Amino acid sequence: MAKRRLVLTFPPEVVERPVVAMLVKDYDIITNILRAEIHEGEIGRMLVELDGQAKRIREAVKHLEELGVEVEDAITDIELDDTECISCGACTAVCLPGALKVEGPGWELELDKQRCILCGLCVDACPLQLITVKF
Repeated sequence: MAKRRLVLTFPPEVVERPVVAMLVKDYDIITNILRAEIHEGEIGRMLVELDGQAKRIREAVKHLEELGVEVEDAITDIELDDTECISCGACTAVCLPGALKVEGPGWELELDKQRCILCGLCVDACPLQLITVKF
């Protein structure tokens, strides 16, 4: 079994198609929608976690791309400037999935990109504006 976290960007003509249902039905992939911003007739974006056989996930991604869906690995969509970070922890207070933590022994801020759902709450919470999220 494999797991991939992806950001899917749908062109307007694909937004109204049952793409997620197709992933489940045609490719036997468990699809967990972590975040979505979709409006009828407009570009839509969705953060999904796909769970299934690696080969089937690759086939599904290829099919999505053939439909015109842009597929990107989600871990590239959040950035923390840790060279300027003072590890104040303000961002950790709003991070519901626990992707941002300040723990000992060094008490430095750590970002676990695998846990991040790209909600963006940390961006506003950071007093130094050192976190950027593309979604």
